[in-house]
Amino acid sequence: MKFKINKEHFSTGLRQVTNVVSSKPPMAVLNNVLIKAEGDSVMLTTTNLDLGIRCSIKAEVEKPGEITLPVKKLAAIVNAMPQQEITVESADGQTARIRSGRSDFQRFNGLKAEDFPPLPSFVDQHSYELGPQELLNMLRSVSYAQSTDENRYILNSVYFNFAEGKLTLVATDGRRLALISRDMKVEQEDEGSIILPAKTVSELEKLLAQGKVVKISFNERQVAFDIEVGEESSNNGLTGSIYLVSKIVEGSYPNYRQVIPKEADQRIKIERELMLETVQRVALMTTDKQNSVRLKIADNCLEISGQSAELGEAKEPIEVEYAGPEVQIGFNPDFLLSPLRNITKDEVFFEFKDEMSPGVFKTLDSFLCVVMPLRV
Repeated sequence: MKFKINKEHFSTGLRQVTNVVSSKPPMAVLNNVLIKAEGDSVMLTTTNLDLGIRCSIKAEVEKPGEITLPVKKLAAIVNAMPQQEITVESADGQTARIRSGRSDFQRFNGLKAEDFPPLPSFVDQHSYELGPQELLNMLRSVSYAQSTDENRYILNSVYFNFAEGKLTLVATDGRRLALISRDMKVEQEDEGSIILPAKTVSELEKLLAQGKVVKISFNERQVAFDIEVGEESSNNGLTGSIYLVSKIVEGSYPNYRQVIPKEADQRIKIERELMLETVQRVALMTTDKQNSVRLKIADNCLEISGQSAELGEAKEPIEVEYAGPEVQIGFNPDFLLSPLRNITKDEVFFEFKDEMSPGVFKTLDSFLCVVMPLRV
């Protein structure tokens, strides 16, 4: 194997695949990146057995071949190289020589490619296509609501449901629930759902911004996201597509529909950015022990306040159209801020009933976030 490659392109490719590698993998080869040189590109693959990723970068391949090398050390070597052109070669498929200018790493130990576990292929899978930016916006609209409690592994995830002519994404940690849906063509025989682990969600959010089309394929145990790279990514050396494959969480996702209030007694329209900034300011007066803000809605005014015995009190009014009875509800400020930060619409509706009932953020594009109240 022998190829020449641009330093920045090589570095870009390695960044795509490095995060998947575990700090303490069960097999030595899982510390490594599989490098396969052929045609006019080099393919890079890493996996931790639950999650795998593959991308291709432009290269001048003189002799095709493959090898696996420790990915984090390789990335450090590439970043430290003195010139833009790097030459990588291997005569035995186990050790590599890496050169750039006067720098010459004559013997860099790796492992044979045949020791590297292959990424799974799909048979009898469900398959869909959509725009990466749209999927990214949908993920960001809900992913903050995933649980971080490892004992509730089913909720350490985002739920994807392809049914009834819609793609619906849901995340919940038991105290809040975020949901967004979009219309898409879903044949009845193609309907299905997956529970995507939090680690995969995190990696997917990083990768989607680089694509122009994403194809989603899944079966009962695994899901793949095939992201065709866009022009900007091509300029950085990426070519073809970035392929992310993951195990899905086994089990049944909770019945999220029963958490969503059927109808609200009251509803106000708010400007997203204004409420976001107001909650951020008054929350400065809260502490870990007194971590709540109060929403008082009365007489065309939404008054947001935060206080603690240690720091003091802050209040700030927002004009709204409201003529109903006075209602005061307490919320964890982070649970109000997360949806406001992550949705893209400027016009948001807030629905509520009383101090013991959840509040619901909604937009006109099929998004909602249910937030459980706190006693104040």
